Amino acid sequence: MPKIDKRVDAYIAKAPEFAKPILTRIREIVHEGCPDVEETIKWSTPNFQYNGMLCGMVAFKEYCAFHFWKGKLVVEQETEGVAGKQFGRLYEVSDLPPKKELIRYIKKAMALNDAGVKVERGPSAKPKLVSPKPFTDALKKSKQAAAVFETFSASAKYEYVEWIVGAKTDATRDKRIAQAVEWISEGKKRNWKYQ
Repeated sequence: MPKIDKRVDAYIAKAPEFAKPILTRIREIVHEGCPDVEETIKWSTPNFQYNGMLCGMVAFKEYCAFHFWKGKLVVEQETEGVAGKQFGRLYEVSDLPPKKELIRYIKKAMALNDAGVKVERGPSAKPKLVSPKPFTDALKKSKQAAAVFETFSASAKYEYVEWIVGAKTDATRDKRIAQAVEWISEGKKRNWKYQ
């Protein structure tokens, strides 16, 4: 009998309509390929464990992603630049590889976990970003926002800075800074809507 986690049911139920069949299909194939797999929620998304982390899936606003924990050791060719990058962005069930191929990957990932193979995780590839002066000035003007921002993890801070630095015009940057200060004052991280 599959080891189902009701939190995964809830995650799928709350996912955008287009994502539900994709997530359901991934879940079915993972359970078929690895009957002993255990579902869990880690990092606010469904993950599957078998002698350690095996694979995970996530639904975003416009696409889904599916990934293996041991990445390149399981899937020979990866596409770059996407969360859950082994299979790129999944917009519909037909974007998934054939079931036979996915089960082959699942078996390969299981064998790696059975063998105790560890993946070396290097330092983050994110370049160091410096907060733009207008953003630091805005934070200084709002003691509440400045205090909350200091409690954020480095990655949470990075997300705000990256968003602000990514603005193409000063007007957009200023609008983002105002929105960021408001959200930070409320204790919200940059992607709070998805948490």
